[in-house]
Amino acid sequence: MKYRNLGKTELTVSEIGYGAWGIGGGMWQGSEDKESLLALHTAIDLGVNFIDTALEYGRGHSEQLVGKLLKERSETIYVATKTPPKNGKWPAHPDDPASEVFPSEHIIQCAERSLRNLNIDRIDVLQLHVWHDNLLGQNDMSDAVLKLKEEEKIRFFGISVNDHQPHNAVRAVEEGFVDTVQVIYNIFDQSPEEDLLPACMKNNVGVIVRVPFDEGALTGKITPETTFPNRDWRNRYFRGDRKQQVWDRVQKLEKLPGDEAETLPELALRFCLSHPGISNVIPGMRTVKNVKANCAVSDGRFLSEELLQELKKHRWQRNFYE
Repeated sequence: MKYRNLGKTELTVSEIGYGAWGIGGGMWQGSEDKESLLALHTAIDLGVNFIDTALEYGRGHSEQLVGKLLKERSETIYVATKTPPKNGKWPAHPDDPASEVFPSEHIIQCAERSLRNLNIDRIDVLQLHVWHDNLLGQNDMSDAVLKLKEEEKIRFFGISVNDHQPHNAVRAVEEGFVDTVQVIYNIFDQSPEEDLLPACMKNNVGVIVRVPFDEGALTGKITPETTFPNRDWRNRYFRGDRKQQVWDRVQKLEKLPGDEAETLPELALRFCLSHPGISNVIPGMRTVKNVKANCAVSDGRFLSEELLQELKKHRWQRNFYE
């Protein structure tokens, strides 16, 4: 496992982090706690030292599983979690006032709930789970963050950017509001390269990449015939002819890697890690098999400039979350 600095924080994090949304259950069907805990332990065995979770994942269940892991391990493990919007709107709407989305007391109360779920004294990175730059300067969010830092309940503070809206976090980065930014970045959605990643590099803000596989599309396993459990949210994400659209594009991608990547998931992760502005990538990993495959990609090899330029042609502007 290779490691990188998480921006201006003092944390040195594994290139492959653990995305813990899926293990919370809820919107993701089919996860089992026993397998999830085994996957978490395997990740730590392989050098992962950064776990990203959220209070909303399984209504706290993901955090509780991470808490069980932390109790059983002696290694240094950094935990990032997220505060959900008080008004329950996903993603943040530009016209919603900050007093309804992230009032100060809500941020503090949620952080304390996360601390209890995780069974720890301090969160390494507390993030606001949705973000739009229109929220800047509207209320006392900064006071809440400062209070939590002074009380040593959190170490660093970040935001999780609205789906496919990296431009809506540039001001927060440039004005010094955050230590870290979490953003969607993958072969299909390369938009962070335009403004957000340059701003983060200039201001030494850590970048946590989520959805490197586009919710499974970039694994090559989504075919027109793929089915999901009844209550799994991917039924909505891949509704209509979207699975066919994905399949058609993935077939073209699979012909590209040559000897630079053996599988499409490997190509997807190497694409993210090849950008110098990325601190780490947090794929969702619910099985030991996936943990081993993803962790193996952190070996110091980057994609060639020739292949990266070819991958730029596969950028795909759309929003399946809508």
